[in-house]
Amino acid sequence: MNIAILAAGAAGMYCGSCMRDNALAAALMRLGHKVSLIPLYTPLKTEPKSVSHDEVFFGGVNVYLQHASGIFRKTPRAFDWLLDRQWLLKLAGRYGADTPPEQLAGLTLSLLQGEEGPAVKEVRRLLTFLREQVNPDVITLPNLMFIGVAPTLRRELKVPIVCELTGEDIFLDAMAERDRGQVREAIRKAVPSVDQFVATCEYYANQMVDYLGVARDAIDVVYPGIPGEYLREETPRRSEGKPPTVGFLARIGPEKGLHRFIDAVLLLSKMPGMQDLKVRVAGYLGKQYETWYAEQQARLTQAGFGGRAQFHGEVDRPAKLELLDSLDVFSVPTTYKETKGVSVLEAMARGVPVVQPSHGSFPEILQLSNGGVLVPPDDPTALAKAMHDLLTNPKRRQQLGDAGRQAVRAGFTDEVMARNMLKVYERVTDGLRPAGTVSASTAAPY
Repeated sequence: MNIAILAAGAAGMYCGSCMRDNALAAALMRLGHKVSLIPLYTPLKTEPKSVSHDEVFFGGVNVYLQHASGIFRKTPRAFDWLLDRQWLLKLAGRYGADTPPEQLAGLTLSLLQGEEGPAVKEVRRLLTFLREQVNPDVITLPNLMFIGVAPTLRRELKVPIVCELTGEDIFLDAMAERDRGQVREAIRKAVPSVDQFVATCEYYANQMVDYLGVARDAIDVVYPGIPGEYLREETPRRSEGKPPTVGFLARIGPEKGLHRFIDAVLLLSKMPGMQDLKVRVAGYLGKQYETWYAEQQARLTQAGFGGRAQFHGEVDRPAKLELLDSLDVFSVPTTYKETKGVSVLEAMARGVPVVQPSHGSFPEILQLSNGGVLVPPDDPTALAKAMHDLLTNPKRRQQLGDAGRQAVRAGFTDEVMARNMLKVYERVTDGLRPAGTVSASTAAPY
């Protein structure tokens, strides 16, 4: 099969969606399929190596300028090419990543208008590339924010369109109420041009039924998968005398719950046997949270942790594996309902038990893996108690670590993800329907 996967870049930072798309493309290639991984907005930053095209489409600088002024909607490609240089896109992407969602509603709407909006040049350029250089059998869109191109691609290329659902509600819900309504209307307008939606968990699939106005069978679920290189042959056993160690690895920001993690760590440090507790934290930090992050670090310093608290910043794969292998318990207590849980899968692959809030995708992942413990969301006391129970019960910790590692090997690798996505691709290509016939539900408005 010849598959085109469109992937939204994340402004030069490691991103769960980017790494998932890259892992999917690489696994499909290993299975013998032809795959074109096409970056949108900014280049993809993945580990260990991106399999994407070098050329970026819908470059963030051009898209913004075309949205802002009609002048840039008429410039020649030679001029646009200059604005699509990778260094410039990464620089601009960093600025965009720090921009609150409520300030991006207008740009989001212009992209959702597809060829009827300001980015028509970018739509036609992508269409030409797909037609002349890829000629795909199926196209995957990265998220709902890019669904505006679906009508054009499906009509012109006459191939099925699959659209991923990966947690867009966080971005959409942060917009002003009026903007949310307009964005939802634009998304729903393009829904009939999508042959199948694919969510990353059952929770999110069920949630998006009402938002999209589709029947539940219009949304498949394909859980994320991680590269086999993450898998450890056996679950590590903590050496006698080694201080208990807990860790956090995710993008640094309130939504990922670092402050709740530190709340729990401070409580945990006062529990029996935790006087030597060590803490390790890593993850990408945007400028908007630098002061907030410094405040979180200071809380541990003021509590007397000193060198027992380590902060590593953004880490590549080798550094990530070293960090995970040093942990006894892992937790990313998100304040929102996370839909992918990639960091949890990575920890379990290394045999590290996890403690996660019982919302979003986490209950599903832990029910399927038995690789950790669920606690009530936004409850540092419960989180501290659960971590303490595991740190003081080596047998239980070993059981959960073994179970999680084996579950990832059996059901959450990139190859399993690729085979499950292939089932979706094969079904939509075998039963290509006329555009506009996606099954609709009578669900109440979102």
